[in-house]
Amino acid sequence: REVEILMFLSAIVMMKNRRSITVEQHIGNIFMFSKVANAILFFRLDIRMGLLYLTLCIVFLMTCKPPLYMGPEYIKYFSDKTIDEELERDKRVTWIVEFFANWSSECQSFAPIFADLSLKYNCSGLQFGKVDVGRYTDVSTRYKVSTSPLTKQLPTLILFQGGTEIMRRPQIDKKGRAVSWTFSEENVIREFNLNELYQKAKKQAKPREEGPGEPPAVPAAVPQQETKKDK
Repeated sequence: REVEILMFLSAIVMMKNRRSITVEQHIGNIFMFSKVANAILFFRLDIRMGLLYLTLCIVFLMTCKPPLYMGPEYIKYFSDKTIDEELERDKRVTWIVEFFANWSSECQSFAPIFADLSLKYNCSGLQFGKVDVGRYTDVSTRYKVSTSPLTKQLPTLILFQGGTEIMRRPQIDKKGRAVSWTFSEENVIREFNLNELYQKAKKQAKPREEGPGEPPAVPAAVPQQETKKDK
């Protein structure tokens, strides 16, 4: 019986790892299902040992939070009061905004990818933003991004042009569930046409920067309205 359970869990791990895009996600999936397998085996051996093991796992999850990405990025962090204001401030700017929650392992895995994209594609006409919908729940309601783990809508990337939503990934089906989508760098570049958006944004900004009587543009510092520690 135990062998059947382990084989079943191993099959689930293999299926889940097919969606993983980083080594950390693969390792995390293996450890998660190992904990589940151990819990089942302990409960079958002795219910007291099972309860003790389950308690230790819960304490570990509550006290040992996964590290946040602290590397370089060109990302502006929004609050519930600043996101609408920033999107409407200059409608010539195209925004790619990530709606995330710190407790989501998928968001944590995607953080360095999104940061790398911001370093490659950020310019005056194409900018990157993030908002913590786990912290600002009213933002998740306004932009229809569910924070429930069952809907698998975290992270959500939304492209805004002229202050209006143009597209989002993952897409939402008629039942309100997220359509499976892999948050890899290649997929984001392709789906959001980042190369084309970047070239258009640079061409639109060039006449303004080189106009008669205007001083040369000063490179902008990394815009952040909230520190990473505040996320």
